[in-house]
Amino acid sequence: MEERFEWREEFELGVASIDKDHKQLFKIINRLFAVQAEGKSSQWACQEGLKFFKAHALTHFADEEKYMASIRYSGLEQHRLIHRTFRNQTLPALERELEETEYSQEAVDHFLGVCAGWLIGHTLTEDRAIVQNQLGQWTGLLPGEEREAMKKVIVQLVFDMFRLESQVVSDIYAGERFGTGVYYHLVYGKAGDDKKLEIVLIFEEQLLIKTVGKIMGIQTNRLDNMLIHAVRYTARQFSDRVLECFPSMEGYHLEEDDLLTHKQFRKVIEKETPQVSLLLNTGAGYFAYCTIAPHLLEEGIGTPLSNDNAVAEVEKYLARRKAKEESIREAHKQKILVVDDSATIRQGMKQMLEKEYLVSVAESGVAAIRAITLNPPDLVLLDYEMPVCDGRQTLEMLRSEEAFANIPVIFLTGRRDPESMIKVMPLNPSGYLLKNSKPGDIKKEIDTFMQKLREKEEK
Repeated sequence: MEERFEWREEFELGVASIDKDHKQLFKIINRLFAVQAEGKSSQWACQEGLKFFKAHALTHFADEEKYMASIRYSGLEQHRLIHRTFRNQTLPALERELEETEYSQEAVDHFLGVCAGWLIGHTLTEDRAIVQNQLGQWTGLLPGEEREAMKKVIVQLVFDMFRLESQVVSDIYAGERFGTGVYYHLVYGKAGDDKKLEIVLIFEEQLLIKTVGKIMGIQTNRLDNMLIHAVRYTARQFSDRVLECFPSMEGYHLEEDDLLTHKQFRKVIEKETPQVSLLLNTGAGYFAYCTIAPHLLEEGIGTPLSNDNAVAEVEKYLARRKAKEESIREAHKQKILVVDDSATIRQGMKQMLEKEYLVSVAESGVAAIRAITLNPPDLVLLDYEMPVCDGRQTLEMLRSEEAFANIPVIFLTGRRDPESMIKVMPLNPSGYLLKNSKPGDIKKEIDTFMQKLREKEEK
């Protein structure tokens, strides 16, 4: 039988009994994958597969807990609670869903996604912690030190779970788009306390397909129902491992998890500034981690994914994404970034151009560089006179980066003196537009330039 759910070297813990049990769980899920792929997802086959998986998982949990006790593992009780939750809550809920839907394709996908995602995340985080004491609690750290500690934890977890060497792109991620993303929102609280801690994990779609999707053997360029469910449970393990580092998080538990649109995500982070907001480049796609704590949630931010509504809501989520993606593909507009410290100029240029182009704005040279890093435009309209970092300095930074050196830049300026133009000539700007020109003339110049770009690309 071809193994779809791929066992990889990083799953090895070096404890023979645990590794043997994990390999067996992988084999069981592969058998269920095979049943589904062959169109044999009958009630009897799924029932027997579920029974086998459940029996082996429970035996494995007991053996694993005995091993942790034998080595006096300090995290035994917390690990035991994770096992108990999966045994007493997650698996029974999946069983009920399968029975109530008469083992529908959607319910089978949900079951496989949850089990695969949970097993991936649990093996690479909680189980690895048994043999590698990589994550310890932070005590007595100043805020700046805590941020640095969290950065190291996130980078390490990305490596542990995805085997990717990631680099922090920004210490302050402001919610910018980076390709097609999945926004996963978790809310933690504790009984008798109205304070909440929120975490948002943002995965670029290709990152999920190349990592979780690869492990699950999903040969696709798009997200599907099963992969979304696997991601949910993988992400939970990721967040829980980070929160173990917070001594103040003792007693908190996951209250709800949501899938957000980008608009809903912006609503979350704009309501209260995140205490930690990191953007990382994994080499296989971007990943962002945001922590907001503590504050009360605004109702209706997202759709909570309970076991009862998870399948239906994931289907709706994927349908909305598909419709939006198709709309974007049809538009296929060229991208223009407007950089100006004047809100009036930014808004005016955006209104004038957004019918024909995808227009984004930046209020400073630093913000422009970050925006270009995340989403390179086809053209930059750059103000010459800006505080702190002016247009010439911004263009110098842009030209110094090989990846962005050839992006066309047209200065948008009120200066027409020869001295200013001579200073930037070595930086090879694509032209100059005077702010006091008629809007129609400015639009015509931009349209002509963009048409030439299209023709050049088509050759």
